[in-house]
Amino acid sequence: MKRFLLLFVFISFGINSQETEKKDYSLQVSSLDNTIETLYSVISGDAGVERDWDLFKHLFYENAKLIPSGKNNEGMHIARFMSPDDYINTSGKWLFENGFYEVETNRIVETFGNISHVFSTYESFKTKNDEKPFMRGINSIQLMNDGVRWWIINIYWMQESKDNPIPERYLPKQ
Repeated sequence: MKRFLLLFVFISFGINSQETEKKDYSLQVSSLDNTIETLYSVISGDAGVERDWDLFKHLFYENAKLIPSGKNNEGMHIARFMSPDDYINTSGKWLFENGFYEVETNRIVETFGNISHVFSTYESFKTKNDEKPFMRGINSIQLMNDGVRWWIINIYWMQESKDNPIPERYLPKQ
């Protein structure tokens, strides 16, 4: 009985320590470039491929928001505020079922001290082999460096439309 009890405690401890063991994501947030690249890569993937939502959440500072904007049914411009968990709950299933690749095509960075604002132009594809994007837009990404790593504070984005094309200055230089 003692052996069984010790074996049970050992196995239980081993399982719990594996569950609480955190991955080291420090390289993914060590620079502004790495942080932005990780953001795009972590939401991108083929249909049927689970995203690394722990890494996704690791990118964001406490109380960070993801803010899609666009027109509602009445034609009014609106913004919707989501936490990283809200984004996962509303978009995660769609990303998994449909496949989605978001690719940065241009970036304009403004930095002052430990804060940066990035206007990141993107194109979206259903698969990585698609030649024509089904959507384009701009991510307005606010970041902070705390002296150790980069944190995403907010991402505020808007899709391009025929009434609101992406201005030339935000497109890749030919």
